[in-house]
Amino acid sequence: MDLLTTAEAADYLRLGERKLYELVAAEAIPCSKVTGKWLFPRHELDRWVLSGLVRPEGMLPPDTPPIVGGSQDDLLEWALRRSESGLASLNEGSENGLNRLVRGEVCAAAIHFHSSHEEEGEPPNVEIVRAMPLLHDVVLVAFARREQGLLLAPGNPRQLFSLADVVARNAKMAARQKGAGAQQLLEALLAKAGIGLSQLNLTPPCMSGPDLAAVIRAGTADCGIATRSAARAYGLDFVPLVWESFDLLMRQRTYFQPPMQTLLRFMAENDLAARAEELSGYDVAPAGAIRFAK
Repeated sequence: MDLLTTAEAADYLRLGERKLYELVAAEAIPCSKVTGKWLFPRHELDRWVLSGLVRPEGMLPPDTPPIVGGSQDDLLEWALRRSESGLASLNEGSENGLNRLVRGEVCAAAIHFHSSHEEEGEPPNVEIVRAMPLLHDVVLVAFARREQGLLLAPGNPRQLFSLADVVARNAKMAARQKGAGAQQLLEALLAKAGIGLSQLNLTPPCMSGPDLAAVIRAGTADCGIATRSAARAYGLDFVPLVWESFDLLMRQRTYFQPPMQTLLRFMAENDLAARAEELSGYDVAPAGAIRFAK
């Protein structure tokens, strides 16, 4: 490891030593104290400069919490437990997970973004990650492809087979929170069908797919968009709409750390495929593949 002294680091960063000591005192710059002297890893200084992050405005802590934020997924939550990786989950939707990753509040984010033009360019997950300026040192790892569709009450009593049917029958549709991948999917499908969001009879937002399924099961809503596995878990009917990429986004250093390596090794085992088949609506052939890195 290339370590710089205080004077060398100040020269490298083009800062005065007094300013550098102020940053050290505020714990706003990567450094360590060895035998009474401050030393600065050159590669961590490079990351610090390139990220443009200075605490308290968002600099990543040296060690991010062992939490996978972002979208909820039954297979992923099972894999986190079964792999004994020590990674926990925080389910708040793809966009919130991405924002927490930028702020260093989670070590990875589970994402599934959508747009109305996704067939025309690169996959939405890759497009979003590539466009974010603060994500210069990340890797996007495939977890699975999964099936999204309309969840409906058992027997589909309202005879809903498309979003056009939902509008025509004024069916009550369970919504997801802003920034959730499922809500983005709904808006993208509506745009393609020439339907405005205001034409739907929407419930207050549900925070996850299982929450949405529970609302439909309770009869509070007639339908909503979630995964096939959520429909099966709650005994609901399912009308397939799309297959999507469900990926894990993390900093490159996180990729090589033991908890994530433990999960990645588990993703290559047959147990994941067997569980995916039990849950239904998954294709784990891509699991572990690097989809994008920068």
